[in-house]
Amino acid sequence: MEYDDKLMEEAVLALLAALSSDDGNAWKGFDFEIMNRLHEQGFISNPVNRNKSIWLTAEGMERGRQIAERLFGRRAQAEPASNSDT
Repeated sequence: MEYDDKLMEEAVLALLAALSSDDGNAWKGFDFEIMNRLHEQGFISNPVNRNKSIWLTAEGMERGRQIAERLFGRRAQAEPASNSDT
């Protein structure tokens, strides 16, 4: 799947803004509470360790790719939205 880089940039910027303080200070890592919830749902390895990275589980990879395709896929962007009113 080919992804739209502009949409991905906008999504990251939106997440940084959503997780920043009122003065615009954003931590470079993801919010620990979010990471813990993803771990509890079985999507990633335990984020509470000395490692600088986490691993996505098979379920996390599948779900993440589905979301990425829906949000950032170039093919999805090119297809016209279906109109259920016609």
